[in-house]
Amino acid sequence: MAESYRLRFSPSSTSTFNSRSSSSPHFKLLNFPSSPHKLSYLYTQSKTPLQASSQNPFTFTQHHEHPNSPEAANPHDPHAKSQPLSKNHIWVNPRSSRAKHLRKKKSLSSISASSFSSLLRLAKSLDSCSQQDVSKILNSLGGKIVEPDAVFVLDNMLNPEIALIVLKYFQQKIKPQKHVVLYNVTLKLFREVKDFKGAEKLFDEMIQRGVKPSIVTFSTMISCAATCSLPHKAVEWFENMPSFECEPDDNICSTMIYAYARVGNAYKALSLYDRAKTEKWHVDKVAFSALIKMHGKAGNYDGCLNVYNDMKFFGTKPNLVTYNSVLYAMGRARRAWQAKVIYEEMVSNGISPNWPTYAALLQAYCRGRFKEDALSVYKEMKEKGMDMNVVLYNMLLAMCADVGYTDKAVEIFEDMKSSAACRPDSFTFSSLIDMYSCIGKVSEAEETLNEMIDNGIQPNIFVLTSLVRCYGKAKRIDDAVKILNQFSGLGIVPDDRFCDTLLNIMIQTPKEELVKLTDCVEKANPKLSSVVRCLLEEQKGDVVDFRREACELFNSVDAESKKSFCNSLIDLCVNLNKPDRACDLLDLGLRLGIYTDIQSRSQTMWYLHLKRLSLGAALTALCFWINDLSKALESGEDLPPLLGIDTGLGKHKFADKGLVSVFESHLRELNAPFHEATHKAGWFFTTNEAVKLWLQSRCSTKIVAA
Repeated sequence: MAESYRLRFSPSSTSTFNSRSSSSPHFKLLNFPSSPHKLSYLYTQSKTPLQASSQNPFTFTQHHEHPNSPEAANPHDPHAKSQPLSKNHIWVNPRSSRAKHLRKKKSLSSISASSFSSLLRLAKSLDSCSQQDVSKILNSLGGKIVEPDAVFVLDNMLNPEIALIVLKYFQQKIKPQKHVVLYNVTLKLFREVKDFKGAEKLFDEMIQRGVKPSIVTFSTMISCAATCSLPHKAVEWFENMPSFECEPDDNICSTMIYAYARVGNAYKALSLYDRAKTEKWHVDKVAFSALIKMHGKAGNYDGCLNVYNDMKFFGTKPNLVTYNSVLYAMGRARRAWQAKVIYEEMVSNGISPNWPTYAALLQAYCRGRFKEDALSVYKEMKEKGMDMNVVLYNMLLAMCADVGYTDKAVEIFEDMKSSAACRPDSFTFSSLIDMYSCIGKVSEAEETLNEMIDNGIQPNIFVLTSLVRCYGKAKRIDDAVKILNQFSGLGIVPDDRFCDTLLNIMIQTPKEELVKLTDCVEKANPKLSSVVRCLLEEQKGDVVDFRREACELFNSVDAESKKSFCNSLIDLCVNLNKPDRACDLLDLGLRLGIYTDIQSRSQTMWYLHLKRLSLGAALTALCFWINDLSKALESGEDLPPLLGIDTGLGKHKFADKGLVSVFESHLRELNAPFHEATHKAGWFFTTNEAVKLWLQSRCSTKIVAA
């Protein structure tokens, strides 16, 4: 006698029945010889366990009886105990996308336990058989094959090649109107094995045979494309649905949020996402991750945080992938503080970080210059035995160089050289040489250069720039010229950054030694050389010619270098005691839009903004402003109650001191009535009455440009 397998129903509560889940609290699976995840179409052992109620086609009545149960008692017995309706029915939401399929699937419940066992064994036999033996095995089903048996066999198969042969066999035995169900369950197999091309080929065959695809067909194809990381194919299938008279349901639209986000179609993705929030769809975690990545690539980092916070609205807990996505976005945004908060939330939620988590954190902390946090992550990775790649090492080295952690940078560099996972590259050596050049350690920079060459890595323009700066900072002009001549033989082409470095070396070089650098400037940039020679050769020349040469120079360099060039040239003019040329350059910078918002005016206050200006440019801008104030006073224009100068708190990258300390002494020398604000760092203020008296007391000044 065949062994009996039973599904027991617990009438303690009711819920929407999930045909794909064997872990539902209302069903207990006993003694099944196979894993339960294949019970796609098996509801119970009895012949009619779930019958549609005549009052509600979406309410299925439970008829499982026990000899001692009240249901087994005589219905006409007045002493029999009646049971509440809620314990005899499973209510299914008629708006659910599964509701219409349950009516079709309830006929599949006619599979008995013995049939289940034999059909499961048959499916396994088919998976392992040869193509020639398929018909022989299927003939054991007899001449009449019902749809539930065919669907069950196909749904439990794992071999797609054999499944195609089985499908054709069943098509010959089952009515054509049922073929779409057979195709759909076979397509699901191709989805499980991630064979999208095979699924497309099967769909083409389906259309050629005149079988009309259903919404389940498209749902399977779209989810197959998503599973195979082919979001563009998912979009293609979704947009082809109307041509087959199929309207997508909420589940498909929710899946398309992920697909449209992955292909970068922000308009479509966000339109569906807004609908999901309004209509309260279920949105999968991968869709949230895809939206965060989409916003991150577009530079919309606030959008990343909004999607992350929306997960709370949906009641969805972020998983590791989602956390990594938002951490990476915060790293790109240089929002180290937000990355830190999100990481702490992740750990408090019991999610352990993995390698991508630490990589995203390092990027965020290094870019945000959270030096202690970055070094803590580095230490934790080493303690956990996680390998650092060359990108992470280089980020740490660059951060240490920027914040002045020289000893720590050397320690990390030595650890990198001993690592089996990666070796120092060009960027590694360049970062170290740049670090040494910023602090003027010539011997260390030279040793690193030699090690770089010994490792077979050729120096690049970045290394040349750093070395020249290092020699210039150490006042070793001859060595700077020598290394430049050596590198020119390697075919290294000077760029704008290198030329800017040459200008800054000239600013730090005594006037009598500047001639040593003129040939270097000529080789690096002839247009820059023309402007520099006009300043050095003390030719009175025409102002128009000088401005024309400078204008041609500024138009020839990239946008990021224009302000730096102009700052450096003005500094050189100040050092050479040529204030007129400095004023010409500042005026040209204002006209060309190189400098913007240096001055601003309101009814209550006039400002002079000197942030991001070099010392010479800032002093020249002050001259301009004082001149404008004098003209305003002479013309009878009313000055505002308050006047202010904003120097900022930082300093120019090539300066030894910040503007605050320099301007404090300079304003004192001018006897100007500006005083440093105690409540607002980096600001100097005065009143209109005080500045009027000061301007009137100095009818002529050497600082004010004529």
